[in-house]
Amino acid sequence: MTTETEEMLRLASSGFDLLFANDIDAAMRAFSADGQDNSPFHLMGLGVCVFLKAALGMEAELMEDAIRCLTLSEQGAKKYLKLAKASPSGHRFQPGIEWEVLHTDAVVLLGLTHALGESYRGYLQCFAHSKFTKLFKMLYPNGLDAYATPSHSTPVASRIPSHTSLKSPIDTPVRNLGFFARWTGFPFGGVNAPQPIVGTIATPSNGPVEELVLSGAAFGYGLFNLVLSLLPAKIRNVVGFLGYNHDRQLALKALAVSAARSDVHAVFSGLVLMTYYGVVLLMSGYQADERHIISQYKGIVQRVSERYPKGSLWILNKAKIQRMTSDTEGAIATLQEGLRTDRQMFPQADTLLAFELAWTLLQSRRYEESAQMFSDLTKMNSWSHATYQFLAAGCYVSIGQLSKAQKIFDRLPGVMDRRRGRNMPTEVFIKKKLAFYKRKQARRGGDPRKFAESMRISPAEVWNTHSHVDHETALAHIQELSALTPPVELQTVYLTPSSVSNTSPNADVDLDTPDELAVRSLILGIVHRTLGDYKGSRILFDDALRHWREAETNSWIGGVTYFELAVLDMKDGDKSCYNVDGVGEEDSGKGTVLDTWRRAIRSAREALQKAHALCTREADLSSRLDSRVVMLRQEIEVKMRMVGISDV
Repeated sequence: MTTETEEMLRLASSGFDLLFANDIDAAMRAFSADGQDNSPFHLMGLGVCVFLKAALGMEAELMEDAIRCLTLSEQGAKKYLKLAKASPSGHRFQPGIEWEVLHTDAVVLLGLTHALGESYRGYLQCFAHSKFTKLFKMLYPNGLDAYATPSHSTPVASRIPSHTSLKSPIDTPVRNLGFFARWTGFPFGGVNAPQPIVGTIATPSNGPVEELVLSGAAFGYGLFNLVLSLLPAKIRNVVGFLGYNHDRQLALKALAVSAARSDVHAVFSGLVLMTYYGVVLLMSGYQADERHIISQYKGIVQRVSERYPKGSLWILNKAKIQRMTSDTEGAIATLQEGLRTDRQMFPQADTLLAFELAWTLLQSRRYEESAQMFSDLTKMNSWSHATYQFLAAGCYVSIGQLSKAQKIFDRLPGVMDRRRGRNMPTEVFIKKKLAFYKRKQARRGGDPRKFAESMRISPAEVWNTHSHVDHETALAHIQELSALTPPVELQTVYLTPSSVSNTSPNADVDLDTPDELAVRSLILGIVHRTLGDYKGSRILFDDALRHWREAETNSWIGGVTYFELAVLDMKDGDKSCYNVDGVGEEDSGKGTVLDTWRRAIRSAREALQKAHALCTREADLSSRLDSRVVMLRQEIEVKMRMVGISDV
């Protein structure tokens, strides 16, 4: 049985190698090869390929095929598990545990497939199996501290310091599993028997099956708990009532341990972590330990890229790191190289490269190139073409090509009407923006059919790109926005109030509504924060809130501004504590730091509470803001543990 299992695993691994190297068609042929039809490993591989096509290309119609393959893999794993339990074990674990790992893989991937199809039924089915925690505690009875991660060849580094509360599950290894151990048939003898720690640097795994077991258990546990922590609050409350709680930091740690191993699970763990860290770096606004996140992120990307240098997913994440660390030109070059037509194509993943390139070009104010990339995306997948085209039109507004922008705007209503089902949140937002500018153009006496003429702040600029711009780009934004009338009558490091207005009393001003004035101050506030002028940033955010209270259309501004204020509070806390740390006696210096952090965290929490209260159905893109609020709250909790604050 062991020889047969190792051969199935070897053949399936070669198929995954093709997938990770961008040749998804060859991978699917390998998984479908004659003689492999009934192998649970190959059925899993086929299901993963279809799942990635559906998820990356946002092609919901493929989900049923993925569910079929993964269900067959789950059933096959059950059959082999039953056979293996009656045979001697060929490794140091209980007989058949490798099939139990494969079975949990199928369960969690089936759950994700259902979730992506907007059904939580499949994910909730995972709770009935309850194998993730059992396997993890069985194989990692003393926790994860002895295991390496991609950025550390030595044992795991934690974002939580040594003085963390002993109640933390990260720092409390499971040494005696009691009834749980007897219930699951613990493989190492009795409860009090010595528990060998396999797979550490000191005691490496023996062969591919042990590697599969160790990496797969950490992957399944980490992914299950990470996804559980990301479910909507209502769903989390239901499963919490049923007794299923999550620990996101432990989940990330388990995925990092899996990612440092050498089997297929290691690559998937790396992909999950890359995706998560990329989202946190982009959307949370503030990271409690940015160096740790970037170190882990870079380590994972480098490790996988060395094995599969041509894989689109690894090229994408290399570029994301470059963009988030202010190497915008490097990110653009990486993405352009990844999209060369003479390389092996993975169409669904290549779409993500194009999407990232469009955003990165927009961030660096290369508007014409960005517009072309957004337009090209309409030919690459079936996601919201209206959103792509709206962003392209906004880019043309930024460079004054108004007739070109207007032609695109004119097409958008027809594009949205052709969609089946209800409009996406971005499309609801687009409809409101188009109506807003039509009214403005009519109010100013212009031709309503040419409403792009009334746009002074490009609609492409209201997206989340300003937090990562470089110094030169930030100054260009300030110069452009401060030149609009009426002038910004506020004093900052980069703004000087106009003593005399250059605008004729009878002339139309550029921004003639509280909505537009609020948007200008909000963007200027973010850019000032990016430049390090925190005092000026706060003045501008307060001004944005003042105008927002009179706004009629832009319902999103209030919540986003309070969120950005919370980010500012945390960044200001970092800066202030850096300045006072070590001043005076050790104890008094620490007290000063803790007091500073308490004030910063208290203010940030209050701002987040206000932001969350504004995440209503009436607010544009509220679900996106809600996700950002959740992420920032978690980063604040991590920072509190890092500095030793239990409450504020």
